[in-house]
Amino acid sequence: MDEIAAKVLVIGGGPAGYVCAIRAGQLGLETVLVEQAEFGGTCLNVGCIPSKALIHVADAFHAAQGHAGSGAFGLSVGSASLDFAKTIAWKDSIVGRLTGGVKSLLKKSSVRIVEGRATIEDGKTCIVSTSRGDMRIRAEHLVLATGSEPAALSALPFGGSVLSSTDVLTLTAVPQHLVVVGAGYIGLELGTAFAKMGAQVTVVEAAERILPAWDEELTRPVAKRLGSLGVEVRTANFAQGLTDDGSTLTVKHVNGDVSLLAADNILVAVGRKPRTQGFGLERLDLAFDGPFVAIDRRCATSMRHVWAIGDLTGEPMLAHRAMAQGKLVAEVIAGQRREFDHRAIATICFTDPEIVTVGLLPEQAKASNVSVATARFPFAANGRALTQGDELGFIRVVTRADNDLVLGIQAVGAGVSELAAGFALALEMGATVEDIAGTIHAHPTRSEAFQEAALGASGYALHI
Repeated sequence: MDEIAAKVLVIGGGPAGYVCAIRAGQLGLETVLVEQAEFGGTCLNVGCIPSKALIHVADAFHAAQGHAGSGAFGLSVGSASLDFAKTIAWKDSIVGRLTGGVKSLLKKSSVRIVEGRATIEDGKTCIVSTSRGDMRIRAEHLVLATGSEPAALSALPFGGSVLSSTDVLTLTAVPQHLVVVGAGYIGLELGTAFAKMGAQVTVVEAAERILPAWDEELTRPVAKRLGSLGVEVRTANFAQGLTDDGSTLTVKHVNGDVSLLAADNILVAVGRKPRTQGFGLERLDLAFDGPFVAIDRRCATSMRHVWAIGDLTGEPMLAHRAMAQGKLVAEVIAGQRREFDHRAIATICFTDPEIVTVGLLPEQAKASNVSVATARFPFAANGRALTQGDELGFIRVVTRADNDLVLGIQAVGAGVSELAAGFALALEMGATVEDIAGTIHAHPTRSEAFQEAALGASGYALHI
């Protein structure tokens, strides 16, 4: 058996793992990265990137359809059509470009890439099964970055017409009727996209409302848009399983009523779970936090020189959190003093309209036993939103009432994901409402609503 040694061994080539490996290589650490599938992980291959590509196509197609007749501003075009096979090919080409880019970046940073399935022997050794045989890798530091996978329902195991969020991205045609089980961000992002591409979509959610993990005020514009798109939403309903012929989903309402939903495909989007099985993790003496590997503020596990990053370590399961953790761990291994601060991580829901939240929500801020003030500015009073024909939503700031320190920023509206970095920067820099209100925001842009919300928090809103 071939054997190699390194300073750092990273298992998993997703956003957490490849960023950790790149940064470790930049810092002069001899680094090996093991990946059994495609580089870029879930986000790049079957998550963030391909889903956003489909969302873009869906938005463009829906907009074109909306202009088939004379619209409010005088534009009219012919009937739109969609070649879904070309859509998938275009999506795949983007994924291919980016995965190739990850490999190039790893090589540029002198990271040794081993493609194969890793099995952990102990905290410093793993065996990798490659196409050329087995290889033993020994390292001083082991970094676990194995990511997550779609969570299944026992009543609806994946297979046949029952799809995971990974499976639905490989469809070769838009289904006539798609049932989405789960009204979280994954289910609503994909469900909205397919509705815009022509599918009849029904959403089944066990909770009393959509996006139950999100602030209710932020989700109302999304619910309104779903209605305008013709998406049927059934809350307080539980998926019971398929009928014998596999073509119909049985759904039970919390009051006991049972109904049947015929569907070409059923997307089960009830969350994700950490990938902890199949690579020998049980051989390590690690502490767990529920299903997740427990870590401290340096992403260190309960074993010396064993680190864990990304989805394996818990919520929020976000690629940018994973990348930040990967960079941090490489720098800690290199001897730098670093700790992970999660307070300024933006969470984004790419629904229609989009939702962004950074820092504390109003109820969370109130629970911290400080006096809290909130102010919001609607896009209905924003010139840029009006000229784009989409005024749904608002921006809201949450502050300490005693010193005007910004504790949280939230937004819902078209394109607000692009404002997330500015929101995060305000939290990271410890901004007060005066800092935001005193920053001249360009006109006409949606970002002005951020300044106007801060002005409102200061007590003198100008444009409302």
